[in-house]
Amino acid sequence: MQIEEQGLIFDANGRPETERVACFTSLCPTSSGSILSGFHLGSAKHAPNATIRLSRSRDGGRTWKEVAHRFETKFNGVPGSLAGSEMGEVEPGRLMLCTTWFDRSDPAKPFFDPVTEGVIPSRLLCAFSSDDGETWSGWRQIPAGELKGLAGCGPILRWSDGRVGYPFESYKEAGDPAPGSHAAWLVLSRDGGRSFGPPQLVAKDPRSRVYYWDERLAAGRRPGEFVGLYWTHDLEEKKDLTVHISRGEPAGDGIRPGPVTATPIPGQIAAPLCLDDGRLLAFVVDRNRPATMTLWSSPDGGGTWPDRLVVYRHEERSALSQGAGAKDVDFVQYWEDMAKWSFGHPAIRLLGPGRVLLAFYAGTPQYMSIHWARVSLF
Repeated sequence: MQIEEQGLIFDANGRPETERVACFTSLCPTSSGSILSGFHLGSAKHAPNATIRLSRSRDGGRTWKEVAHRFETKFNGVPGSLAGSEMGEVEPGRLMLCTTWFDRSDPAKPFFDPVTEGVIPSRLLCAFSSDDGETWSGWRQIPAGELKGLAGCGPILRWSDGRVGYPFESYKEAGDPAPGSHAAWLVLSRDGGRSFGPPQLVAKDPRSRVYYWDERLAAGRRPGEFVGLYWTHDLEEKKDLTVHISRGEPAGDGIRPGPVTATPIPGQIAAPLCLDDGRLLAFVVDRNRPATMTLWSSPDGGGTWPDRLVVYRHEERSALSQGAGAKDVDFVQYWEDMAKWSFGHPAIRLLGPGRVLLAFYAGTPQYMSIHWARVSLF
């Protein structure tokens, strides 16, 4: 594997204060030949004024131009902020975008409550485009049953039978005195995102000792089949574990998740991609030192990981109190550090035979931009 070319999708340097922190990256190749990239944009991570923006490339990711459309941040009349903008072509020429909306009716309320260790109320929303992402419909809510503390978690899945899946996680809301309980989920649609079935459980520790954060799922060859990678944190041991992996398969109208097991890959969020030749790729942010964005390759579907390519090396300048790799982690301070890390959030998409496009955010505490890299797999 080798890097062929790299550059910026969005340069935050010199931007107004409300556009200086870009993060939570996504990529979406379309049947028109263009590629869309979505990202969070605000004065800080999870700022009350945060929204989402899109950029488009028409030359395979080499150059990018910002899409003019601006997304409404109010939902049902309530002020909010947006985080994440995952997109997929759910039907030929019809794109779906999914985001997480956070209630900002009280902009002074912190995103994470250090007392009850919950997050402000949120909703999963989706919008649609029939003009290659130039304009988008209004927001519709994706039902999540009684689950709380919602956050979208990576790419939209689409299988050969037309089924569409959107992964997300649940936790607890601020103000809830009950102990936290984290789980990874997937909602499925058989009609191009017009309706969704009930949430399907993907990964959960029955003891709530281990959290499988930030699931990233990649569709397998068979309809309903997927591979999942997880940022894995052990609350009892008070430390991050290595990246974990699971597999799922179809089961009637739903899915049957397999066990979650450890990989030897160090790091946090890991984005998988299944190749037709049986290889599994993982683009991983590792905030241990030295801090890197690394592309890993497994020849046997995740059994072993002999090959890796360091795509980016980072010097973290944020004033972290805990940070990745720390032991005896103070959970509240660890949450606070999540808003300080100035690089991460990997995205990976196939460009064609033997090539992938990668995206991630990186910068300083004051200015974070969206980066891309094109990698040859041979």
